[in-house]
Amino acid sequence: MLVNGRWTDDWQPVQQADAQGRFIRQTSGFRSRIGGDNGRDFPAVAGRYRLYAAYICPWASRVLIARRLKRLESVIDVVMVDPRLSPQGWALTGAFGTDLDPSLQAQYLHSLYSHADPEYTGRATVPVLWDTSAETIVNNESADLLRILDEDFDALTPGTPRLHPPHLAAAMTETEQWLYRDFNNGVYQAGFASTQQAYEEAVERVFSALDRLEQRLSRHDWLVGSQLTGTDIRAFVTLVRFELAYRDLFRCNLRPLSDYPGLYRYVDRLLSIPAFAASVRPDQIKAGYYSIKRLNPTGIVPMGPQLTSTALGGLDRPVQA
Repeated sequence: MLVNGRWTDDWQPVQQADAQGRFIRQTSGFRSRIGGDNGRDFPAVAGRYRLYAAYICPWASRVLIARRLKRLESVIDVVMVDPRLSPQGWALTGAFGTDLDPSLQAQYLHSLYSHADPEYTGRATVPVLWDTSAETIVNNESADLLRILDEDFDALTPGTPRLHPPHLAAAMTETEQWLYRDFNNGVYQAGFASTQQAYEEAVERVFSALDRLEQRLSRHDWLVGSQLTGTDIRAFVTLVRFELAYRDLFRCNLRPLSDYPGLYRYVDRLLSIPAFAASVRPDQIKAGYYSIKRLNPTGIVPMGPQLTSTALGGLDRPVQA
């Protein structure tokens, strides 16, 4: 991580843990918006911003999906980092179908953080929205970035669907609270638990969340209301990685997702939407997660499972990015 703008130690997956061995996630350090009262320094201008992302990362994939749904491909460029975690964290190698850094010619993402704030202390995470004019980070919080892409560039992409419709705000907030606590972050609390108690608590929450999702999606097409929203994006990015990484590597293996027919159909339907399918690169997802030495010291990447467009396995039509 960075301490006062300097890289100090090899990358480790566990940022912080409590006394019971429960994984605690770091809070994001850059929280500006585009335009508006709190973002006057960052105008909504096409070509000014770059999104740094990784296909392994569900938080970054949220933003990749929103970028395509909002038709911002010609407005915001994307730089893909190498999915394999290096001793200095995310690297910009140009290998494995990823990119070299066009901003600072940096080898590692943490160089952008220390350039943006020479005294920055913390982890260098994706996603990052980078301002190429000011050479600084606008925002590195995926929840904020979903809102930024949904709302702050409206003048440049009129007529695109609203991912956070005001009339569903309260229901989305309620659903996203337990979805994050028990599922999106719950799989990480299971995978990075350092005690049996913490692991079992996390896994129970993960499968309780899957049960709640199944109850909703066995009767309805969408998680909130009768339309696609940002809540569906939040659920999808964890569901699509479940069989690829969380079931085995994170030991979330009480039941397979095939036991949840409503969820199975839901993921299949979302994978039929190009913005969702393009965010899924199974080879990069597996290479990234299985590069975490604490969980997989040998570095061996499993050959399966075969992710298909019929949800998470079993049929013969692979997802094309």
